[in-house]
Amino acid sequence: MNEHILIVDDEKEIADLVALYLENENFTVRKCYCASEAAKYIANESFDLAILDVMLPDSSGFKLCQLIRKNHNYPVIMLTAKGEETDKITGLTLGADDYITKPFLPLELVARVKAQIRRFKRYNTGNSDDEEEEIVHGGLVLNIRTHECTLNEKPIPLTATEFAILKVLCQQKGKVVSAEELFHLVWGDEYFSKNTNTITVHIRHLREKMGDSFENPQYIKTVWGVGYKIEG
Repeated sequence: MNEHILIVDDEKEIADLVALYLENENFTVRKCYCASEAAKYIANESFDLAILDVMLPDSSGFKLCQLIRKNHNYPVIMLTAKGEETDKITGLTLGADDYITKPFLPLELVARVKAQIRRFKRYNTGNSDDEEEEIVHGGLVLNIRTHECTLNEKPIPLTATEFAILKVLCQQKGKVVSAEELFHLVWGDEYFSKNTNTITVHIRHLREKMGDSFENPQYIKTVWGVGYKIEG
């Protein structure tokens, strides 16, 4: 597949092990053990996905995620310490697409990487000839080929995952989409209950970008115990 992956982790053994597993799957890997080195690569090289440890000796994975999101929309996976729920929420809010908790199985991380890249290609490039180029739902317009979103003619900057979630909801034309179905359609992985929080944070971030409120949302609505739907 030869996609380029950036790994940033100050624990050399972890970075080297993850790199080995990814290289065995024919990924091209760039390893960094500190944020300053990673920042140079982010500015000067092209990547298809980044894996960022939250805790780094000279900065944090959060700041690197923000740096990436200034100019790039490729997927970001955060590595968080066990039980640090606030790290997970913070990373997703800053534009990360997924997180995995240490310690983890390398094969699980490889599976997450593959799933994120598949999702990014599917929803970001719009390379399917039979897929509609634009989705219009009320005042919301999604351009599939340019990955642009506008709401009432105002541009809304979205990450690839946010765009994918919004696309799924719009395609359902006001029907309720369960959290499980949404996870399957966007990530393509098996659904696990722990991923409910991932979806919740992305939905919250979408609402913030759309100027919607949690208490009385006008667009993305929660149907308690069922899932989500979008109205426009």
